[in-house]
Amino acid sequence: MAKKAIVIGAGIAGIASAIRLTKKGYTISLIEANDYPGGKLTSIQLGKYRFDAGPSLFTLPYLVDELFELSGKNPRDYFNYRQLEMLCHYFYEDGTTLHAYADREKLFQEVETKLNIASKPLKDYLEHSEFLFERTRHSFLEKSLHKFRSYLSSDILKTVSSIRKLNLFENMHEVNHVRLNHPKLIQLFDRFATYNGSNPYKAPGVLNSIPHLEFGIGSFFPEEGMHQILDACMKLAEESGVEFRFGERVTAIETEKKKVRGVTTQNGFVPAEIVISNCDVKHTYRQLIPFQKAPEKTMNQEPSSSALIFYWGIKKTFPELDVHNILFSENYQDEFKCIFEEFTISDDPTVYIHISSKLVPDDAPDGCENWFVMVNVPSNQGQDWEKLRLKTRENCIRKINRILKTDLESLIETEDFLDPIRIEERTNSFAGALYGASSNDRMAAFFRHPNFSKIKGLYFAGGSVHPGGGIPLCLLSAKIATDLID
Repeated sequence: MAKKAIVIGAGIAGIASAIRLTKKGYTISLIEANDYPGGKLTSIQLGKYRFDAGPSLFTLPYLVDELFELSGKNPRDYFNYRQLEMLCHYFYEDGTTLHAYADREKLFQEVETKLNIASKPLKDYLEHSEFLFERTRHSFLEKSLHKFRSYLSSDILKTVSSIRKLNLFENMHEVNHVRLNHPKLIQLFDRFATYNGSNPYKAPGVLNSIPHLEFGIGSFFPEEGMHQILDACMKLAEESGVEFRFGERVTAIETEKKKVRGVTTQNGFVPAEIVISNCDVKHTYRQLIPFQKAPEKTMNQEPSSSALIFYWGIKKTFPELDVHNILFSENYQDEFKCIFEEFTISDDPTVYIHISSKLVPDDAPDGCENWFVMVNVPSNQGQDWEKLRLKTRENCIRKINRILKTDLESLIETEDFLDPIRIEERTNSFAGALYGASSNDRMAAFFRHPNFSKIKGLYFAGGSVHPGGGIPLCLLSAKIATDLID
């Protein structure tokens, strides 16, 4: 008789978990409260404009390919992607524009020309970022930090032997300030703290490993946009025999004698030997297993930042913009103080603009562009989000007008938005935090909830547990959780 497993939540980690479990001989039911899959990785259509609703950056594509290879499939039969030659366009208030080329020599030449400085400190910095990544990836990202056997590997010995070089006792900004030779470069690399919803003035310097994902390994783009990752994985899951149950909310995880026996949904009881929760870990404990003593230290971690996103159909093209663009705040430290200490949004926020129509022309009408405009904001603490949204919209447009010398309001043909309240409503992310807990503590990685629980047969995957949020880490969480089974 086939073993039965249930995955709660059809985010990318839930879908990856389901695919991996089929290879272990399980019959899988993936139960999703929404009537669509993907969680944050979805797509929206506004008239003739298509937008990727959530993640817009694609790194470590081998983690997606691995799902297909594990299934004996050729991933290129399902989706294709290209490596970007231009990582990002960075704009500063004084008129400086830096083009972050994937080609190192072009990047160094750009920095020397635009900033009038030597590029060697940047070269050394990127080498150090690679060192940090390679010294920590196997021990901190690809294994459970909460299993003793993980500490008996040669990877851990290498990490421990390099402990003094891992910048665990300095924050990201402090390391960047010492290693880089220009305030604009410091700000550029401080920005990578936002990749896991953290504050560079508090997050440990070891997180300066993050830039290596883009500047070392590369930034990629699926041929049809980010939603193609979801579409391909959904097709693979269906071919693997995963049963999808959409529009069905799980109301409880049922246990007996500290062992899983299934779940209860709005439609009744569903038995299973294994349950993987791809829900936010706080929701899982507070709503689905309220009888189980929750790890309060984990529950009370500082939440990560959230996002305020504007989806704007723009009836004009901007050749000075690329797929990824950053318009920096003039006072970065004040912006993070607003987010993490005052729980509000700076009047001068850093603005990220993603334009998939630069590479996927069908995402916008001819002569137009689909702008995904995002600012980092605090998680929902009861703020007046209607007031903050309108004010921030005005500040974003004013900043874009100033830097790009345009009249943006007159060019917005259609629009929608996503704020922390909508994020929480649509994805069940606690307080709308994008990455669960922040990493504003050098021990934060160890405080994230493990991928297993004290209840036999209950496991966790997704951005709110180890190793963290974002597509690559969510895929790794699915691998770690399913590797722990059997």
